[in-house]
Amino acid sequence: MEDEREAAPFEVSNEPISHGGGGGGGGGEKTAEKKKKVVVVMGATGAGKSRVAIDLASHFSGVEVVNADSMQVYRGLDVLTNKVPLPDRNGSIDPSVEFTSRDFRDLSIPIIDDILSRDGLPVVVGGTNYYIQALVSPFLVDDVVENLASCSLDGPQELGGADEVASFEQLKEIDPVAANRIHPNDHRKIKRYLNLYESSGVLPSHLFQGENAEKWGRADSFRYNCCFVWVDVSLPVLDRYVEQRVDCMIDAGLLDEVHDIYSPNTDYTRGICQAIGVREFEMFFKSYFSIEESNEVPRPDLSEILDMNGGELKTLLIEAINKLKANTRKLVRRQKRRLNQLKAYFGWDLHCIDATEAFSCNSGDTWHKIVIEPCVNVVRNFLLEESSSLTGKQEPCLQSKNLVLRDLWTQYICEACGNQVLRGAHEWEQHKQGRGHRKRIFRLKKRLDSSRAG
Repeated sequence: MEDEREAAPFEVSNEPISHGGGGGGGGGEKTAEKKKKVVVVMGATGAGKSRVAIDLASHFSGVEVVNADSMQVYRGLDVLTNKVPLPDRNGSIDPSVEFTSRDFRDLSIPIIDDILSRDGLPVVVGGTNYYIQALVSPFLVDDVVENLASCSLDGPQELGGADEVASFEQLKEIDPVAANRIHPNDHRKIKRYLNLYESSGVLPSHLFQGENAEKWGRADSFRYNCCFVWVDVSLPVLDRYVEQRVDCMIDAGLLDEVHDIYSPNTDYTRGICQAIGVREFEMFFKSYFSIEESNEVPRPDLSEILDMNGGELKTLLIEAINKLKANTRKLVRRQKRRLNQLKAYFGWDLHCIDATEAFSCNSGDTWHKIVIEPCVNVVRNFLLEESSSLTGKQEPCLQSKNLVLRDLWTQYICEACGNQVLRGAHEWEQHKQGRGHRKRIFRLKKRLDSSRAG
C-alpha cells in the first residue's frame, strides 16, 4: 500500500496544448532569472493522483511523469503498492536498500532538468510529501548534517545496537530535546536520529532549530516554479474506496506477493518491507509457515484460506486484512493532515480539486468533468502566466511565516487518554478539542464529583 515510488519517470505524452518548455509566459526564450515550471499532483492514497497525471498527458504536449511514491520506487509488490501498468514505468530500486528523500531528490533533479531541457513538462506525482518537499526545497537534513559534521569536534559516535524501547531511551539520554520532538513509538524516526548522531556526532536537535528550520520546505525558497494540484476526496468516501481496494488487492494476488518476501527476521524499517501491507501479515505467515508440510497434509493454498470453515489461519488472515484496512485509513488521515500543514504553515499554494462526486458516481464522464477539466484549467493558467517575479521567487503565503513559531519541541502527556504522547502545543490543543478526549474528561469529572459527594 502507498506510503506512498518509481524514481525514474514513466513517460506518457500527447499533443494538444504547448507549454513553451515550462519556462512560463507561453513561449519565448527562457531567462536565467526565471525558475522553470513543474506541475506537482498530490493527494492521499487512493485519491486518483496517478490517473490525473496520466490524463494530463492527453491535454499537454511533452508530459513526462516522475513518481514520488516511496514504496512504488522499489522492485516488486506491484499489487500491494498499486503500481501503474508495466509499460508506463521506467526504472526501479533494489527492494532491500534504503531509499531516502535525499536519494529521491538527487535522482529526480537531473531527470526533471533533462525533461525541461527538451521543452517537456515534468509532472511529479505521489503521496510521499517528504519526497516532494525534498525535491522542491533547497534545504535537506542530510545536507546540513554534512556541513555540521565537518565542523563538529566530536565526530562519529559509536552506539551499541538496541531494541525499539531501548533505542528511545538511548535517544533521550543523547539528545532529550530531539526525543521530545517525536513520539516514542515512531521507531523509524528514532532510528534515523540515532543514525544521524552515530555517523556525524551532530545532535539531531541542532538540525531543526534556527536558520535551518526557516528554510525547510518554504514556498519562498522553491527550486522550481511549482503548480500544486491537490486531488482530494472526503474521508467517508475515501475510506470506503480504500477498503474495497484492499479486497481487490487480495483477489489480485497480494498474499502471494507478501508470501514471497516473508522472513521471520524481517526489518520493517528498511526498504520495501516498510510498505503498509507487509508487517500486518506477520502473525498470519508465521502461523502459515509453522505448519509442517507433508505429502499427506500439504499447506493450504493461500487463495483458499478465506473460504475455510473457521480455523486459526482464517482468523489470523481476517485480522491481518482488517489491520491493513485500518492502517491505510490512518495513512490517509496523515497525508491529508500533512497537506493541510504544507498549506497553512509552509505557504504552499495548493489548488484543491474535490473528486468526491466522481468517486460516488464511478463514471468516466463524471471523472473528466469533476476532476480532469478543473485540473487542466489550473495547469493551463499556470503555464500561460508569467512568473510571479522576474527573480523567480514565488510569493509566500503569510501563514508560512508561522513555521518557526510552531512549538514542536514540547512534549505533552494526556493521562486521561492513557498517557497518550502529544508533540507540540498545536497537537496538544487539537487533542484537547477532540471528541474522545472531551468524553474521557467528562467521565473523569463525573466520577470525581460522585466520589466527593459520597
